[in-house]
Amino acid sequence: MEEFKDPRKTFGEALVEAGQKNDRIVALSADSSGGSGMKPFHEKFPERHFEFGIMEQGIMGFASGLATTGKIPFFAAIAPFVTSRPFEMFRNDLGYMHQNVKVVGRCAGLTYSDLGATHQSLDDLAIIRTIPGVTVINPGDPVDVVKAVHAAAEHIGPVYIKIGSPKMPVLMDENYLFKIGKGVVMEAGSDITIIATGTLLSKAVAATKLLQDKGIHPRLINMHTIKPLDNELVLKAAAETGKIVTVEEGYTAGGLGGCIAELLATEHPTPMKMIGVDDQYADAGPYEELLGHLGLQGEQIADTVEQFFKSDTSYEVN
Repeated sequence: MEEFKDPRKTFGEALVEAGQKNDRIVALSADSSGGSGMKPFHEKFPERHFEFGIMEQGIMGFASGLATTGKIPFFAAIAPFVTSRPFEMFRNDLGYMHQNVKVVGRCAGLTYSDLGATHQSLDDLAIIRTIPGVTVINPGDPVDVVKAVHAAAEHIGPVYIKIGSPKMPVLMDENYLFKIGKGVVMEAGSDITIIATGTLLSKAVAATKLLQDKGIHPRLINMHTIKPLDNELVLKAAAETGKIVTVEEGYTAGGLGGCIAELLATEHPTPMKMIGVDDQYADAGPYEELLGHLGLQGEQIADTVEQFFKSDTSYEVN
């Protein structure tokens, strides 16, 4: 039986573990420590937790200032409110100054589904990866979440971690080696490559199983780091399987699909299909229904990959 875990709770527990290892870690939240999974950190280290009002732009500056004193701030809040709302401060206070701050966008992608476009973060990967020197991580399961927190704590420099809200299935072995900038081959197929990231990794896993039942054997890659991208792994997959499909819960323009397309266009032109959200504001509604409406359920991904695998069409965008 599959095990499911709450990504926010998992993040909070991992932050406590990291805080126990390193007393320079501090937690910052914007009137949302409970929703961000930070209550255990507050209970364990009350003097190292700072709760602000809803003023994300100012918190970015405060976090930058803390970093200049040697602290390692983890600032967590709703994803669009730590990316698009304070983008200038993220770019200037953290990126330009190369401050050792870790920003965690929770309830990311479509997972704040009922609250609609204002609370959905479909553009966060696209905009944050444009900031020079910022590492961007999009964990695909609870094991990834824990490892991403610890890796970010040890990494010197600004990091953005994107996590969802609904419970996620455990997909990765707890003992696997997580390394920033290195994707993970989950299935070693040779017919076509599926590269998935974040909350849709589980849907890509389901799609891969459906395709295998039909005699199609995809190579499945968990691309938990968007920046720096694992160029070597992508180019190897392109050369060996001939076609690439990307799967993400966000805009394909500028997201995982965009950055892989940029790489392939310059290094190894390869037929490619991007599965994600196109140029639209997503509707509000129940999360799983919303995924289905946008063609992002496992069965739908499998159908799209199968059609692309059997076609001669190149460079399609869904």
